[in-house]
Amino acid sequence: MSLYDKLVHNKPFFLIAGPCVVESYDLVMQVAERLTELTSREGLLFIFKSSYLKANRTSETSYSGPGQEEGLKILEQVKREFKIPILTDIHEACEAEAAAEVADILQIPAFLCRQTFLLKAAARTGRIVNIKKGQFLAPGDMKAVSEKVMTENNTQILLTERGTFFGYRNLIVDFRSFPIMKQIGFPVVFDMTHSLQMPSISTVSGGTPEFAPMMAKAALATGMVNGLFMETHPEPSEALSDAMSMIKLDLVPQILNELLHVTNHKT
Repeated sequence: MSLYDKLVHNKPFFLIAGPCVVESYDLVMQVAERLTELTSREGLLFIFKSSYLKANRTSETSYSGPGQEEGLKILEQVKREFKIPILTDIHEACEAEAAAEVADILQIPAFLCRQTFLLKAAARTGRIVNIKKGQFLAPGDMKAVSEKVMTENNTQILLTERGTFFGYRNLIVDFRSFPIMKQIGFPVVFDMTHSLQMPSISTVSGGTPEFAPMMAKAALATGMVNGLFMETHPEPSEALSDAMSMIKLDLVPQILNELLHVTNHKT
């Protein structure tokens, strides 16, 4: 069974998780090891996520990652060491082929979800394409977005909800988006941390990650969500990217336990 087939049919949910950006070899390996251990113990399908480059940063001085060559080298070591699938972002069409040599899933960032050439380049690699719904789009708009990937004979698509702009510097999650995107015909993922971001507060983005477990439990309770996306870090306050919205790694075991109770996969 292919990875995509596993994502489609997996129960109770699959987990995409990791630090926002590749900060160092040691940190990435630490987080990957802990998450692999936790998800293996709970019987969850796990995909490790981290970005080798963050092109969309609030400030020009914000850390954006080690770059494609070094970042992919570290992610390849994670994949080899823990034998787990890898997800990473791409921001330009020219990145797709190199990223696909390591990553099992290429992620299209929310702000770039309508970029036709980027979507098509990702699709042509034959990898799974995870498309984050733009904060400015209605959920039904993701049908036209996904069709751009399908024109390249790639139907391995994930659609991720990560909130919708609600005035300035705030996001809300419209839970109607889950069944609407589900009707498009692809697995739906809920991004439980980015949906609680508060974009562009001063020179960084804020966030309220304390609400992430509640939101994830509610999303799973709809019965329309196949997977969860979570960014986590050993010490979020010290993280070089998304410090205000990531979940502390030590809290993940309890959060997974709560989520499994919601899905009746924990007694």
